[in-house]
Amino acid sequence: MKAHLLLSLLTLSTVACAQTGPVKVEVKQTNGRYELLRGGKPYFIKGAGGGQFPERIKACGGNSIRTWTTVGGEKVLAEAHKNGLTVMMGLDVVRERHGFDYNDPKAVAEQLQRLRADVLRFKDSPDLLFWGIGNELNLEYTNPKVWDAVQQIAQMIHEVDPNHPTSTVLAGLNQQEVDYIKAKCPAVDILSINTYAGLASIPQQVRTTGWKGPYVVAEWPTGHWESPVTPWKASVEETSSQKAAVYQSRYEASVAKDKTQCLGTYVFLWGQKQERTPTWYGLFTEDGKESEVVDVMQYLWSGAWPKNRAPHLASFTLNNKQATDNVYLQPGQRYPAAVAVTDPNQDQLTYRWELLPESTDLKSGGDRESRPVAITGLIPAGAKAQTTLTAPQKEGAYRLFVYAYDGHDNVATANIPFYVQAK
Repeated sequence: MKAHLLLSLLTLSTVACAQTGPVKVEVKQTNGRYELLRGGKPYFIKGAGGGQFPERIKACGGNSIRTWTTVGGEKVLAEAHKNGLTVMMGLDVVRERHGFDYNDPKAVAEQLQRLRADVLRFKDSPDLLFWGIGNELNLEYTNPKVWDAVQQIAQMIHEVDPNHPTSTVLAGLNQQEVDYIKAKCPAVDILSINTYAGLASIPQQVRTTGWKGPYVVAEWPTGHWESPVTPWKASVEETSSQKAAVYQSRYEASVAKDKTQCLGTYVFLWGQKQERTPTWYGLFTEDGKESEVVDVMQYLWSGAWPKNRAPHLASFTLNNKQATDNVYLQPGQRYPAAVAVTDPNQDQLTYRWELLPESTDLKSGGDRESRPVAITGLIPAGAKAQTTLTAPQKEGAYRLFVYAYDGHDNVATANIPFYVQAK
């Protein structure tokens, strides 16, 4: 019995090692239903945007990674291969908002040749799933000739790579872009959509705009522009537990129910980044701890919750007010801060508090932002669930962050924006 099992494992290993060339990926339509086939077998994408922790994607039941560029592509594909994952490989098509002129035929031709070299470099990887031609090319743009360039890139891919479909990624979904892509980009096989609070309505939006083909949801967080805003223009961030609830409800209301056109999703962001805050978009903290959203993704991907669950944050107040209460403080005064966190596994919790000035390096479209420098000395050392904050002396906008750790690489996070203003 053991010898037979060992022989089977060796056979599987040999087959896996022997697969060094491309695996055929194609979109098929049967009885009005679109399906992605990989190696002739149905493949529904349970993906994560950003491959910072590929082994954790696999452990949670995910099967694919999304990139935005081919930079570091060899490493991404190698890590994907090691963890049994595929890659939606992003091709970095330069955006008009970054200064690219799509009326310049020389620049467009040079870009096409650059991207051709990228495609030739990675097209034979067995872990490549499909190509993402640009990201949010419709954000803050005016020149529809960008879609002519997308068509040329998609045609080029089909000429040199017969094994992988093409896609382009939109910021949101509206009628104008769908009409342009239908008219100008017949070589685009899959429409990819970055959506935010509107995930649950995407299946209906797809149908309302008249997109008849397959689609992928390529990002789906809650955008800072969709959140409540204080009088001093600070967006109010959901807590990690609020995020977990909305990710689950939106997914179950949309992707899980669309069996006709949806090929799957890439949750955003499987990693960490500074965008408005250090915690807004990442499902992990800067030190690599997992939020409750990761628990939700494991459940959505695998049908099973992890054995050790992340802490659950029920409430967070500063001066007895919540984040949506427009908190104003007096310079140098002390105020109570309290967080209520429970752990499903009864793990002992530890806390870290941090005070940051409100970020002023604000960009659009996910462009890189710098992290504000923390302000120290205004929160007691070793603070637990209840503590005090001494308001900064300088008038202005700030945020108070709290992190609750369970000792098993899980964390709950929250922050409250506040404004220091002398009477």
